[in-house]
Amino acid sequence: MAIFQNVTFRKLFGAQLIALAGTGLTTIALALLAFEIAGDRAGLVLGTALAIKMIAYIFFAPVVGGLVRPEGRKRLLVILDLARAACVLFLPFVVFEWQIYVLIFVLNACSAGFTPTFQSIIPQLFKDEEDYTKALSMARLAYDLENLLSPTIAAALLLFVSFDIFFVANAGAFVISAGLVMSATLPKIIDMQDKALSVKDKISQGFKIYRKTPRLRGMLAMFFVVSAAGAMVIVNTIVLVRVQFGGDESMVAIAMGAFGLGSLVAALMVPRLVSRLGDQAIMRRGGWLLGIMLLLGAYVGQFELLLLTWFVLGIGYSLVQTPAGRVLRRSANDEDLPKLFAAQFTLSHACWLVSYPLAGWLANEFGFQFAFMLFAVVSLVMMFWSQQTWQTDEPTQILHQHDELYHDHLHYHGPHHQHVHEGWEGPEPHKHPHMHEAVRHSHTYVIDGHHTQWPARTN
Repeated sequence: MAIFQNVTFRKLFGAQLIALAGTGLTTIALALLAFEIAGDRAGLVLGTALAIKMIAYIFFAPVVGGLVRPEGRKRLLVILDLARAACVLFLPFVVFEWQIYVLIFVLNACSAGFTPTFQSIIPQLFKDEEDYTKALSMARLAYDLENLLSPTIAAALLLFVSFDIFFVANAGAFVISAGLVMSATLPKIIDMQDKALSVKDKISQGFKIYRKTPRLRGMLAMFFVVSAAGAMVIVNTIVLVRVQFGGDESMVAIAMGAFGLGSLVAALMVPRLVSRLGDQAIMRRGGWLLGIMLLLGAYVGQFELLLLTWFVLGIGYSLVQTPAGRVLRRSANDEDLPKLFAAQFTLSHACWLVSYPLAGWLANEFGFQFAFMLFAVVSLVMMFWSQQTWQTDEPTQILHQHDELYHDHLHYHGPHHQHVHEGWEGPEPHKHPHMHEAVRHSHTYVIDGHHTQWPARTN
């Protein structure tokens, strides 16, 4: 595949794949560790650990995304990988529940900094949209393969070794990942933002872009639908299979595999689909598919129908998520991408923080049919709201008006900076007080220092 001719992508993808494989083993080992420490309270321990994971994601991603400098990204990724390696190495020595919670919090705080920073680098490696789409599909494929293969690999390894070895293997995976990142040559970016910006402004920049860009608000509604469908699968599969259908553990694995297989199939289809239909059309189809299948899920009465429902939900799940990176890339300047990816990471996981407990509580208190119906209705309402917010896939070039503006910030001379100099300003990029004449023009539009509001729709 052509994208693997890009040496930096090849190294970063390898780092992602190795880290995911190790993390998949740790996820299984953590469940076994929780059972060893807490016995029949293992479910409560894991549920608490999952909530702590989401909280770490929500609070740490925007902080790291807002404060990381372009020139410091590689160093940050390596440090976070090594910190994650240290955390999982401590897990075999845990003897109390609170120690699990502390280590899970630190581990996922590191992941909250690593993942969006890592994701924000990939769009800068590919200027061609088709290549970037293939890179996104490969990233999605890596996640799906990890979900499908980790349980199988773990089951085979457990015949020969203790689950404690999984933690050691994951630590090794993180160290290898750090080495691959260290050896990669990341694209150079000059941060054009004023270094005098407050910490608060830097952290909030990604959310500001998100709030003021219609396509991103519409996309967030779709991600709530993704979290609703995903939570029903992840939280309730084991109870549906074991209690509702009287199945065994292998049937639970098969059901989860059906969901992962659907997601994998869709990820492979996305590059061809988006080239024909566009991001918005594919994501909408995925979102509506999730809502409809949740509605049908309320009437699933046998295991075979559950497998089909889970498979189709997996397809919708991937159709929404895979093209999201393309939408994010065209919604921010290069220097703002880490902040925007961090905002996306935070907001999407906030959706999961709501959906996870609701999926379990509704099914337990009111039954699976009610839970499916309520999640379906909410999902369909969110899809309707998404279409009202993101009405059209905006053209790349948007005609808009600038009023006269006098300000001071780091800049190159281009469409926004054609002004008189006195000779002391120095080489570009440079910083000095300057004036922008009033102008009406058309170019790729993103929210930034010169474009603080989305232009009104014109006929």
